[in-house]
Amino acid sequence: MKRILLYITIVMASLSPTKVSGQKLEIGKFKTIADSLQSYFKPKAFVAGKISIISVEKKGNTLNLYFNSSLSEYSFREGDVEKVYSIVRSLIPETYKNSPLIVYSNKSSIEEFVPSFSRIKPNSNVIASPLKTKGRKKKAEKSVVMSVEPMQSLITKESSPLKISMGLQDRHLAIWQSHGYYYEQKLLRWEWQRARIFQTVEDLYTQSYVLPFLVPMLENAGASILLPRERDVQINEIIVDNDNSASGYSEFSGDKRWNHADSLGFGNPKEVYLSGENPFRMGSARVVSTIERGDESYAMWSPAIPESGEYGVYVSYQSVPGSTQNAEYTVNHASGSSKFRVNQRMGGGTWIYLGTFYFRKGDNEQNVKLTNVSHEKGELISADAVKFGGGMGNIARKPAEQGSEMNRPSSSTEPIKKIIVPINITPEKSGYPRFTEGARYWLQWAGYSDTIYSPNKNANDYNDDYMSRGKWVNVMSGGSKFNPKEKGKNIPIDMAFAFHSDAGTTHNDSIVGTLGIYTRFSNESDLFPNGEKRIESRYLTDLIQSQIVDDIRATYEPMWQRRGIWDKSYSESRTPVVPTMLLELLSHQNLADMRYGLDPQFRFTVSRAIYKGMLKFLSQKDNLPYVVQPLPIKEFSATIYNGVALLRWTPLNDTLEPTAEAERYILYTRLNGEGFDNGRVIEGNNVTVDIETGKIYSFKITAANKGGESFPSEILSVYQAPQERGKVLIVNGFDKISAAKSYATPDTTMGGFMDFEDHGVPYIKDISYIGSQYEFRRKIPWMDDDSPGFGASYADYETRVIAGNSFDYPYTHGKAFAASGYSFVSCSRESVEKGIVDLKGYKMVDFIMGKQQQYQIGRGVNAPKFEVFSKMLQTAISQYTSLGGNVLISGASIATDVWDSINTDKETQNFVTNVLKYKWRTHYASKTGTVKGAPSPYPFGGNYSFHNVPNEAVYCVEAPDGIEPAGDGAWTIFRYADNNISAGVAYTGTYKVVALGFPIETLKSEEEIDSLIKMVVNFFDKK
Repeated sequence: MKRILLYITIVMASLSPTKVSGQKLEIGKFKTIADSLQSYFKPKAFVAGKISIISVEKKGNTLNLYFNSSLSEYSFREGDVEKVYSIVRSLIPETYKNSPLIVYSNKSSIEEFVPSFSRIKPNSNVIASPLKTKGRKKKAEKSVVMSVEPMQSLITKESSPLKISMGLQDRHLAIWQSHGYYYEQKLLRWEWQRARIFQTVEDLYTQSYVLPFLVPMLENAGASILLPRERDVQINEIIVDNDNSASGYSEFSGDKRWNHADSLGFGNPKEVYLSGENPFRMGSARVVSTIERGDESYAMWSPAIPESGEYGVYVSYQSVPGSTQNAEYTVNHASGSSKFRVNQRMGGGTWIYLGTFYFRKGDNEQNVKLTNVSHEKGELISADAVKFGGGMGNIARKPAEQGSEMNRPSSSTEPIKKIIVPINITPEKSGYPRFTEGARYWLQWAGYSDTIYSPNKNANDYNDDYMSRGKWVNVMSGGSKFNPKEKGKNIPIDMAFAFHSDAGTTHNDSIVGTLGIYTRFSNESDLFPNGEKRIESRYLTDLIQSQIVDDIRATYEPMWQRRGIWDKSYSESRTPVVPTMLLELLSHQNLADMRYGLDPQFRFTVSRAIYKGMLKFLSQKDNLPYVVQPLPIKEFSATIYNGVALLRWTPLNDTLEPTAEAERYILYTRLNGEGFDNGRVIEGNNVTVDIETGKIYSFKITAANKGGESFPSEILSVYQAPQERGKVLIVNGFDKISAAKSYATPDTTMGGFMDFEDHGVPYIKDISYIGSQYEFRRKIPWMDDDSPGFGASYADYETRVIAGNSFDYPYTHGKAFAASGYSFVSCSRESVEKGIVDLKGYKMVDFIMGKQQQYQIGRGVNAPKFEVFSKMLQTAISQYTSLGGNVLISGASIATDVWDSINTDKETQNFVTNVLKYKWRTHYASKTGTVKGAPSPYPFGGNYSFHNVPNEAVYCVEAPDGIEPAGDGAWTIFRYADNNISAGVAYTGTYKVVALGFPIETLKSEEEIDSLIKMVVNFFDKK
């Protein structure tokens, strides 16, 4: 350690970003050093270039060794620096053995590559300051408890019951998800920027991490997240604007009168916008002075919602001299009101996202209200337009009249080439949802100058798209403490992050892995505008890449490849004037990577690693302690006793992060299936809730601590019937999320995703699926993005949002039981397996098994998960039926998982046959998804149809189970209409069972679900 400190002292005293001139030495005597360093670093990461020594100089007594940039691509820690110097000293000629040494690579000493986050105190999450000497230790330790100057956030969630103190509160992060649908001027068409491969395309694939996982995690940690692409996947869009009172805008003047703002505002006079047209300069805005008390003035935006569902809400306003920091907006939605405080000194003249809420069609009480009552009087409140929903693309494009530029990589320095399209073209919209389009189009719709969204002067949309993102970061941060000299939106952007997945390919089944990219110099400067060193971008990149690789190796794949840390001049990493990382997570072109990459569990883990990396990076920069938000809770149950709902759960330990402990919880409540409320804090891990008869209550729980809030639990529901016919326990046994079924032949000639057998199960919904893979031959090469060879996929789903596991099926089933006069409660399968919920005391138990089936992620390193019948569940069901309990069970693999899955055993087969009274026939029982009643002694009949292809409503069942009766008293009650294979079995003995080879919740109408459940309860009721 003393040696390291000596080297650091030398570097801090004399380091220059360029080579130090001195006496040049013959490098022949030093070449063996490079080979030894290569041997040392090779196990740590895959770096394509070989380490080589390019120069040796002596300046005074100091020996300076200069290596090529390959050495700088490795991650360095203090131990690595010490090892490098040890290797170098052992191999240099005897003449220089006692000379001070400095080792350089990529214009920097290797000491500079050691990030401060690697200097973590033992047993502490407080990160020490970088490069502290022993003599400064006390000062450094004291500094970590000092807080930085408070910073006013752009958005404050006033209705949130959680106050975050050790997370990302008051941080502003710029995030974007690679590419997007764009207009290719040379081909006169809209197209993706990457090929359709392995059921997705990079333009959508990276969204499947950023929107459902990464952004919510960061927001749950308290950050304000800015994106240059549409984040709302709702295809409806309703604009309510002060320039159009018919749109639903109204205002009231109290003690202070509303007036026109001096600056222009949003206007929406057109259905289609051409390049250069700025909707935020086509209208006006309103202003009013704030008051602390008195007769309020307010503006109100009341949307005409065309279809019930979730809508993102964006507000716009003008930032003017005297703007308030405390503009209070209230969003009145279907399940209540949510309040926000917006700092209107930032972000004026664009769309500012508040949140996503459930809105009911035809409800005139839903609106957004802005009041002039504030903490400070005499400031200005601005009101402009409010946007509900993401909508469809409305930017129309055609070739540039002055000539279209050829596409080129962001790091290219080649001369620009142009072509002239010799025909007149009518401008064309994409016809796709706005969330699929590239940043270039969203930024125009969001009011940015064409110098931002079209730096190529309308001549190349492809280049505009990647170049606009960094420019957007700078104009957003312009005027803030991070970018004080540039005029802009005054939002203090702490860092920027670009998410990509184009990391190369292999010809076998090896993992390509994770690459990190940053840019050290921009315009020959290694400083940001606020004086901060640009090498902070390397530390950010190193930390996030390290966190991703470590977490993947620990959780899924010990052979996950760590690639280099590149210092490259890419537009997205070079242009932003704040610390920025460009991530190439994996290769969407490589099957071995994508067998993990299409899995929702993997996406969650990767996104959590990125969030943790950002949290730790920003904490170490300001010498602040941090806490990582907890994981979701487990073993959740919701039961009823004497008109009171009792909710119980257990926290989930995070083995990867010691700070991620739950300290409290937040309970969210929903009535009759609409939106959830704002939540309330619960100090313990159980709570009672008073309920009214005749209403369905639904609950979800999040775990919380000083660092933020976890993802939500599954949703459980309860109902107390006014005149109870009986009480049902609904067990949510369907907790599976997975990628589509995949394979790779041992000879590596074939492979891919077989969604015709199993599409997998998305988490909530999937926005990245484009269609089935059709090319499985590895030898078929890429020729063009329209003919990408191995992995090529169809495009029939690429504009649709595909439903996955909503974790909300107790409500779907329970509503049908309620319609039949039954009360119901619900619980997770874990709570039954652990004995927390006893099945005894319930007249019937409904086991929801969905698409539960054993599944292994990737190449199958870990044991399979998601079996239908664990040993503990078998025991609970056997004890329940032995006491005369009645069982309803439905699912697509309730027999296949027992007889024809990864692990099968005779004991489980005997349990199903002898207790549940059915046996397996086939897993491919129906192609049409239609069911009809079959003759039997029992009162079942009718015709039913379930979803068997991907759709927006509910997950699909491609391969339902064919099940047959087992033993006396068991009869087939339903058959698949296309082939008469048995689809359902009923049994009567000392107890009763109804088993269905298709999930009830996938039936295509509520009427069908009600009808089927009614027949089941009548069967169980009949003696």
